[in-house]
Amino acid sequence: MRNWKLLSVWPVLGLIVIGVLWFAEQSQVELDRRAAANDGLRDAATLSKAYARYIDRSLEQADQLSLFIQHEWEHRGNSLKLEELSQLGIFPASQYAFVSIINRDGIVLTGSLSATSVNSLADRDYFQFHKHHADTSLRIGTPTVGRISKRIVIQLTRRLVDGQGNFDGVLLIAVEPAQLTSFYDNASFGKHGLLALIGQDGRVRAGRVGEDMLQLPHEHALPLIAGDVATSALYDRQWFADRQARYVGQSPLGHFPMVAIAGFSEQERLSPYQDTWHAFEMFAVAGTIVIVMFIVIAGLLSARLIWRNQRESEVRLTYRLATESGHDGFYMLRALRDRSQQVVDFEVADCNERGAAFTGLPSSQLVGKLLSQLYPKPYFYVVLDMFRKAMEEGFNESELQIPPESPVKLEWIEYKMIRSGTGLALTARDISHAKRHERELWNMANEDALTALPNRKWMAAHLPGALKRAEDSGEMLALLFIDLDDFKDVNDTQGHSAGDELLRLAAERIKAVLRPSDYVVRLGGDEFIVILNPVADKSHVVHVADRIANTLKQPASLSATTQDTTGQRIASIAASIGIAIFPGDGTDIETLLKNSDIAMYHAKAEGKGHFRFYDQSLSDNLTRRLDTERALQLSIEQNRFELFYQPRVDSVTGELRSMEALVRWRHPERGLVLPLEFIPLAERSDLIMRLGTLIVNLACAQIAQWQDQGYPVVPISINVSPRQFHRGDVYALFASALSRHHVNAALVEIEITESLMMGEAENIDATLSKLRKLGIKLLIDDFGTGYSSLSQLQRLDMDVLKVDRAFTSELGLSREGEVFFNAIVSMAHALGMSVVAEGTETLEQLEVLRGLGCDEVQGFYVARPVTASEAGVMMRKRFLLPEAPNRL
Repeated sequence: MRNWKLLSVWPVLGLIVIGVLWFAEQSQVELDRRAAANDGLRDAATLSKAYARYIDRSLEQADQLSLFIQHEWEHRGNSLKLEELSQLGIFPASQYAFVSIINRDGIVLTGSLSATSVNSLADRDYFQFHKHHADTSLRIGTPTVGRISKRIVIQLTRRLVDGQGNFDGVLLIAVEPAQLTSFYDNASFGKHGLLALIGQDGRVRAGRVGEDMLQLPHEHALPLIAGDVATSALYDRQWFADRQARYVGQSPLGHFPMVAIAGFSEQERLSPYQDTWHAFEMFAVAGTIVIVMFIVIAGLLSARLIWRNQRESEVRLTYRLATESGHDGFYMLRALRDRSQQVVDFEVADCNERGAAFTGLPSSQLVGKLLSQLYPKPYFYVVLDMFRKAMEEGFNESELQIPPESPVKLEWIEYKMIRSGTGLALTARDISHAKRHERELWNMANEDALTALPNRKWMAAHLPGALKRAEDSGEMLALLFIDLDDFKDVNDTQGHSAGDELLRLAAERIKAVLRPSDYVVRLGGDEFIVILNPVADKSHVVHVADRIANTLKQPASLSATTQDTTGQRIASIAASIGIAIFPGDGTDIETLLKNSDIAMYHAKAEGKGHFRFYDQSLSDNLTRRLDTERALQLSIEQNRFELFYQPRVDSVTGELRSMEALVRWRHPERGLVLPLEFIPLAERSDLIMRLGTLIVNLACAQIAQWQDQGYPVVPISINVSPRQFHRGDVYALFASALSRHHVNAALVEIEITESLMMGEAENIDATLSKLRKLGIKLLIDDFGTGYSSLSQLQRLDMDVLKVDRAFTSELGLSREGEVFFNAIVSMAHALGMSVVAEGTETLEQLEVLRGLGCDEVQGFYVARPVTASEAGVMMRKRFLLPEAPNRL
């Protein structure tokens, strides 16, 4: 301790010398700064006085000018023309923005500038001031935007009085603030000097900092020490927008209640001293470096003697404290060599208790052990090679997963080995918990939480490498895109818990039929991807796809739990599978996924529970469908549709009873397109809503046109899609169209299909009831192809039942067809509905329908769909059957 106290003398002595050096440097800088400040304050006070005299003279000139104008105004009986004085140069434009006389009502009577756009100035502060104060001295306002000049000006005003001394108006002289700061020049003030004119109320009238107008953070910009006393001070940088401190002098004006302020930038005033101060500073820095170097050298030489004596004891003490108090295991290993100096083993020379605990032994037993005694063969040779490598390279660091045969009772360690003399210093840290946490995070990011399958992120990371390996080996790789059919029905009918159970079961079944080298991935929802790698030929892919489809079709027992019951429910799973093969169907992830998805949708369209390989025609079909959908959307927007009309006549007389509106698409390239080619597409893409609205309005517009042309119009029936009926406000659509085109509701009929009856009964009944009250007849179209029941027909109270053409075509061919049709007619008549036979194409069918009591017929035997003009001709003809009618 005595030696170390002597050693500390060097730093203390050096600090004292350095302190004296820097004190001398700072003292000189402070002296220079005070001298500069005194000069700046003195110059600021001098300039402020000069500026005060300048402003005093300028304001006196303006005051004399105002007295002159006032005298002339009163002397000439209020008939002075300031415009004439302005032309004589009485009001120099460089000095005055404008001069005007305002009468007692605030109206500008005359002025140096035109004021035709100004109605009244009676609301101005200066006008109100002079109106209510008898003071006739010159008033100096604050800067404001003038209504006459449209510029920022300072308004100098004087009260005008009539012969009885009453208020008679205001004389206004406007001066631009820049005119009051023209005193500024760079030679005197510098680039960042200050010049300002402030009223004793503390408000700035005019000011500038360098070339810019003065910008201060407060309304009362600068603290006036005393409004009637000339003084100077250093203002902090917080008062100025450019954040520069300034020496500021202020002087009151002799004849006006104003204070003139002039100032210099502290930074500019101190700049001449900067080089000198920098030299002082560099001298102090150099001196400090020399002193420090001297202290370091002297201290090192002194400390070397002390360090030699204490090195061994400190190393041992530090090592022991570090090893015993830390969480890491520390070992000192001595290398044992044979006669050829080859390292053949290591002895544990020392260790801490933490390191010994890793092996399950106390340190007293571990010290002195050989590695060959701790590690069984052949694992000992693996460890020996690792330690030999550290001896050769001098350093080795890595992470190691501990095998079961190791005496170290951990899962993972992070080790660091450093060569020390003839042995190794080894540090080992237990990272098992961190590795488990890392593995859990990886699983969370790459595994699906519901099925424990790899997820989309895992697939995105795995597939590039798999594709590269397949490309290098010249093998194929297959992607199977699996979509569970009707999975939504399980969720809707048995609940989401049953749906989740079904997804887990599907994942297990798919995984069970795959090889260890194959993978199944859950994309999300009810979609899975199977990666088959490697693939020898397509027959293997077919075999796997068959096995997946068959295993999924097996009935599944689900534990369905509801609010009322808990039990087993049986669900049948089917899947549509699309297959894309690398490299033929794509060479990257995005292409393979897209093509397998396309193949899956085609497999689903062809019949659920099947698989389909991708080929280019599938993509072409999809492209054509999308192109057709876009063209259909554009045609709806441009109204490229036309209605054709097919008549419906009395089966006995042939009299025209109604016409069905049938839409046709006028395609710009394909010409006339029939409904079967675009209505299903419109249904799938929800364009049916807009198309249905267009058809209703076209039909109503045509009815109105026929009426205007004098045709005997019959009711027109319009088909309404079930999707539009459920998702759109059909009642509002028809009510709006009838009102817009001024059409009687009795001339419109609505045809709906049986599938509509499968919807929510209350909503359907309410809508149909509203349409019936509106006066529209309701027809069931294509009867016999859906799932309607007698109770549903009775509940809906429809007007007309149209029997599907499939039943009409059987008439005259079999007795069963007539019996069935007769049953339909009898049922409809019992429910108060008339019957229409669709698809009547022959005279024989017509005769049978008459015998069965069918009310009306519609079909090619009567007429094919015709244009609107041809339909008008049919309305006038009235009787349309080609045979001689039996007219009643």
